[in-house]
Amino acid sequence: MSEEKSKSNRLVDSTSPYLQQHAHNPVDWYPWGEEALGKARELDRPIFLSVGYSSCHWCHVMERESFENVEVAKVMNENFINIKVDREERPDIDALYMNAVQMLSGQGGWPMSVFLTPDLRPFWGGTYFPPKGLYQPGGEVIRPGFMDILLSLSRAYRETPDRIEDTARQVLDGLCRAESHSVEELPSEEVLRLAGEYAGRSFDPTHGGFGPAPKFPRSTEISMLLRVYALTGERHILEMCERTLEGMARGGMYDQVGGGFHRYSTDAKWLVPHFEKMLYDNALLARTYLEALQLTGRELYRRIASEILDYVLAEMTSPEGGFYSATDADSEGREGVFFVWRPEEVEEVLGAEDAQLFCEYFNVTAEGNFEEASSIPHITGKLEEVAGRLKIDPSAARARIEAARGKLYAAREKRPAPFRDEKVLTAWNGMMISAFSRGAQVLGEPRYREAAERAARLVLDSMRDGERLLRVRKDGQSRILGFLDDNAFFIEALIDLYETGFDVGYLEEARRLADIVLDRFSDEQEAGLYFTSADHELVLTRRKDPFDGAVPSPLGVMALNLLRLGKLAGVPAYGERARAVLLDVSAALPRVPMGFGSTLIALDFLLHPPVELAVVGDLEGSAAAKLFEKIYSGFLPSRVIAASTNPPPEELVSSLPLLGGKGHKGENPLLYICRDYACGEPVDDPLVAGERLPFVSSSGG
Repeated sequence: MSEEKSKSNRLVDSTSPYLQQHAHNPVDWYPWGEEALGKARELDRPIFLSVGYSSCHWCHVMERESFENVEVAKVMNENFINIKVDREERPDIDALYMNAVQMLSGQGGWPMSVFLTPDLRPFWGGTYFPPKGLYQPGGEVIRPGFMDILLSLSRAYRETPDRIEDTARQVLDGLCRAESHSVEELPSEEVLRLAGEYAGRSFDPTHGGFGPAPKFPRSTEISMLLRVYALTGERHILEMCERTLEGMARGGMYDQVGGGFHRYSTDAKWLVPHFEKMLYDNALLARTYLEALQLTGRELYRRIASEILDYVLAEMTSPEGGFYSATDADSEGREGVFFVWRPEEVEEVLGAEDAQLFCEYFNVTAEGNFEEASSIPHITGKLEEVAGRLKIDPSAARARIEAARGKLYAAREKRPAPFRDEKVLTAWNGMMISAFSRGAQVLGEPRYREAAERAARLVLDSMRDGERLLRVRKDGQSRILGFLDDNAFFIEALIDLYETGFDVGYLEEARRLADIVLDRFSDEQEAGLYFTSADHELVLTRRKDPFDGAVPSPLGVMALNLLRLGKLAGVPAYGERARAVLLDVSAALPRVPMGFGSTLIALDFLLHPPVELAVVGDLEGSAAAKLFEKIYSGFLPSRVIAASTNPPPEELVSSLPLLGGKGHKGENPLLYICRDYACGEPVDDPLVAGERLPFVSSSGG
């Protein structure tokens, strides 16, 4: 055995990048599994469960301070069975114990630090802890030290087992309570109006966004609010969305040099981000900016959506075609250093004149706005104003800015880069496939469709066990049975791919997976859906996941999938099951509507039956391209699209009844605009189609 191997722990053979980061700690870490759980039962030792992810800044801090500390590790190894979990690989474990930590401490976050009995019941928990306690001058504890926590809990487990048992029993009772309560009837559209009202209460009119700092993107809520605007026509709803989208796009939370969004803003102005970049954030934000582009036609939204997708193609796409998970906030031992600039660094790359233009437009100053007098590029004024002050033609200034960004990007690539987590997750890839599919539609970029199809083929060909989806792929290996989010987001991706290129094979795969979800994830009443399937490992209890978090609730996404499939495939049973899923979570909607953005999007689709579009004819020619450009250009929050050559084959009509009885002998393809399969006179002129399509309009521009 090599010296390096002898210093490693049981995580060394894991394919998880996060677990690999801890593989050489002096802590005797176990991965989650029977070896660890059996050892805890055998020795009657409490379990210390540490949950995090590879790009988590405070996870790295706690590792450096505590898990690499030999004295701390000695206490951990002698008193606990220590288990390390990657929350991105095991969202079931993460969500269950995060609920427990929130019950125990009133807050949550990562790294998550939770202590369990050998039978997995939590009895104490928190998040990040420094190695030594932080105290006020009078001795009051600000934050307990990790070493003190370890010693105290180990002693309590040995000396006061009744207190541990009582706490564990109370927490388990809380976890096992139903997380949703069915109601007799679905809410009316008033709950959507109520969501708009709630959003207004927490809206920041100065900088955009909802609530105080730190500010998160909340893209699903913005997409939901765009639908509230479509329903109500209330201008202030759209203004909240636009102010937020513009604030994020102009702020330091957006990577002004390389494209793509950082995780969140630590301040109210969107200036100083937490610098990690997550695939799911960029997938969801690309979709929201595309919707805002459809609604308003603003060039800013087109540019941001394009740059997000181009960033993912350039930096987050594997040779196999899948999309990587994240990049770290830190490099060279410091957060954000990869992304910030000083004026002299800009001038070294661009020369004096272009550096002056770039620095003035992006607020790169000698004083700086970040650590060590460095600057996070961000935009506060209009380029035309900067060009005027510098006596530069505005169009020339814009061209020079774009050229400067490219040069600075190339120079930045020579810096030590943040760590990239190269695991491919089915759920997050589903969100990104949807983003690329919708980007191909709205932006007319074939390479976006190609990227979506390539990633979808990877999942279909290499991330399945039989017909069941697997969650994660790393180093050529796919493993872990997929959860509800993997299935829901990938089904959504397949439907979006169908509506982009009209390969019916994607729709057939979506239906197969939907049937598996209904068979394996349904609750006992065949109403709601569990996050884990009937044949997943049972960790304490099966739970549902009705709230949106960093990503949309898979329940809301799956309900919308079923509604879309029901319309496209002409299967009423899908719509009935979607209604049951929505009923299962509807009791909470009026109380906290902003926590259920994805569910409200599905409810809007159900309450306002979609526009059904059928295109028949030559789908490859220039006439079809112009027609689809018009179809995709406007905002139709609820719609389905089917298309076929002329005439549609019988077997296709059987799976897509919307195409039945449609066809003609003309040269140009025909568009049928229908509701409940009742269609108006078809049109073959894109201009006429644009006039007849019931797009939601906006006077913004």
